Amino acid sequence: MRIFVALDIDEAIRERISRFMEGLRGFAPDAWWVRPESLHVTLKFVGEKSPEVVEKIKEALSSVHAEGTDISFRGYGFFPGPKAARVFWIGIASGPQLASLAKAVDETLFALGIPKEEHAFSPHLTLARGGGRSARGERGHAPNVFQHLLEKLAALTMPDFGPMRPREFFLYQSQPQRGGSRYTKIAAFPLT
Repeated sequence: MRIFVALDIDEAIRERISRFMEGLRGFAPDAWWVRPESLHVTLKFVGEKSPEVVEKIKEALSSVHAEGTDISFRGYGFFPGPKAARVFWIGIASGPQLASLAKAVDETLFALGIPKEEHAFSPHLTLARGGGRSARGERGHAPNVFQHLLEKLAALTMPDFGPMRPREFFLYQSQPQRGGSRYTKIAAFPLT
């Protein structure tokens, strides 16, 4: 099973983001756009694990005690940067509790032999990835499929999709399918 740990997002926020994406999709038609129902805040990507290990992960995650916090979805950006954009994302602002939750998940799973994250936790929602269907550019480099989107965004005000307060986090299974992976919640863990 291919698994990861994440927060779900409120339906009202999902709907606002979905409308935002629909208004922008035509400005980056060669990008691979995430389906709105698949949006989530990743706390830890785990990868392929056997059903037996998944059961141990569920048990370990049930021992994570973390506080919930208000998180706000606003702004946008590109990884690694606008000039060489490969990922278009929405920003997340929160209290330190969100990073503490990600750290607790990471440390709990490390005790099961799952490697720790190499980079600092950077909460975001991935909306689109570049390089999907586009042809290779000069010298073998993929062209920036987000160029027209960057121009469009420069003319807009910075979006604010609103706040939410998650009450639980989830263990998800990722199942690759035509048109993008399908994510299924396989366990829920409460936040205090």
